[in-house]
Amino acid sequence: MLRFILSRIGMAVPTVILVAVVVFFLIRLIPGDPAALMLGDMADPASVAALRTDLGLDKDLLTQFAIWTSNVLRGDLGVSITTHEPVAYLVLQRFQVSAGIVLAAVALASAVAVPAGLVAALKQNSRLDFGLVAIAALLLSVPTFWLGLIILLIFGLKLGWLPVVGYVSIAEDPTNGILYVLMPIATLFLHEIGVLLRMARASALEVLRLDYITHARAKGLPESAVLWRHVFPNAFAPTWTLIGLVLGNMLGGIAVVETVFTIPGLGRLLVDAIFARDYPVIQGCLLFIAAIYVLVNLIVDLFYPLFDPRVKVT
Repeated sequence: MLRFILSRIGMAVPTVILVAVVVFFLIRLIPGDPAALMLGDMADPASVAALRTDLGLDKDLLTQFAIWTSNVLRGDLGVSITTHEPVAYLVLQRFQVSAGIVLAAVALASAVAVPAGLVAALKQNSRLDFGLVAIAALLLSVPTFWLGLIILLIFGLKLGWLPVVGYVSIAEDPTNGILYVLMPIATLFLHEIGVLLRMARASALEVLRLDYITHARAKGLPESAVLWRHVFPNAFAPTWTLIGLVLGNMLGGIAVVETVFTIPGLGRLLVDAIFARDYPVIQGCLLFIAAIYVLVNLIVDLFYPLFDPRVKVT
């Protein structure tokens, strides 16, 4: 088991290092002088030169990368140009908002999609199966921003059940805080049901064709027992892997939903930093999102043997 854990961690570390290199040099490939872009066209040369010195842009790329890497290893992602706050503080503060929305959406989507996929597989080629597959395909094909706008239009503007603009922390006001995040959670929840349901159905269909399922039915076990005792444990492992990928993708792609619903999360921070040309914040957000994505998939790999009885770890 220890060897398995070390091997997975050993594969994750080079990935994070590669991502850090790519993030750093991609930012440097953006056309124009970052200092001049930040200060605007009317800035005097002295201010531009001073900002270049503060950002370390007057040094060669390898020296800049060495300094930046050294600071990142100490937890220092730099200082925001627009707010003059530490980037690490901004990222962690906004990540709490995004993580709560994403985790809630993924948990609800998994709780609904996995049982629905198993039932669809058990009732293959029935009206229920066709209906569930059609709903999954429809939800999967709808763009997230359009789905969010429709939910906002119906429940926010037309019915007036939920607040349209703003955000209240759940820690400060649990009741109002939940109302403000219901629509973002619902948007992500509906969008991810499709992909999880299809995966759960495909995995269950593969397991249902195996001989031991036929043997279990021949012994007279009821279909519910066959489904939950034999099919679910063996069919959930691929879906568990997909849940990890969905979770990582949602954390990286939540910017659209946060922009639609004006939620001050990590994605909204990245979008605002891009418009403001706040390069330290852009670098910090991209590196943090990539690190979280790698971490989530590492956790999925480590827990995979628990969900797949066919995998033996030494």
